[in-house]
Amino acid sequence: MKISANQIRPGNVIEHNGKLWGVLKIQIIQPGKGGAFIQVEMRDVFTGTKTNERWRTQDTVEKAQVEEIECTFLFADGDALTFMNSENYEQFTMPRDMVGDQAQFLQDGMAVTVETIDGAPVSVALPQTVVMTIVEADPVVKGQTASSSYKPAVLENGARVMVPPHVAAGTRIVVNTADATYVERAKD
Repeated sequence: MKISANQIRPGNVIEHNGKLWGVLKIQIIQPGKGGAFIQVEMRDVFTGTKTNERWRTQDTVEKAQVEEIECTFLFADGDALTFMNSENYEQFTMPRDMVGDQAQFLQDGMAVTVETIDGAPVSVALPQTVVMTIVEADPVVKGQTASSSYKPAVLENGARVMVPPHVAAGTRIVVNTADATYVERAKD
């Protein structure tokens, strides 16, 4: 199935140069002159080789035909992530680098979608957002405007995000799993 390059998301599996690639990261770059393009970090689903590729936003790419399985993330053991198929309760493991940077947002018991090709898991799609607690945040500096200034904060999983100045340690926030950005305060 052909999709536009600007529809590529982390966790997708695409066909490129006769191989299957799992998308780890995307970055949309808009240069001052010329059209926007997409920088995609990919991993070969069979060999594990990583590469970067650039496409213009209007280019099309071939999205691989995969079978989606609803699963539950159970636990991480070093670099191995253990999942359970929600239909037949079979457990399987995947290497952490197959999930990419999003692996830091996996929480025990989280519902995820695992994509498989010929029964072998090739990628994991997390929910678009997760709720996490801030464990460390810089104090507010008087005189800073709240409109455009953000400060660094550390989440319970060790990830760093930029948050508005009014957000303090102990606050639960909603984080976008695709790019590790602050969305809003969590509604308790």
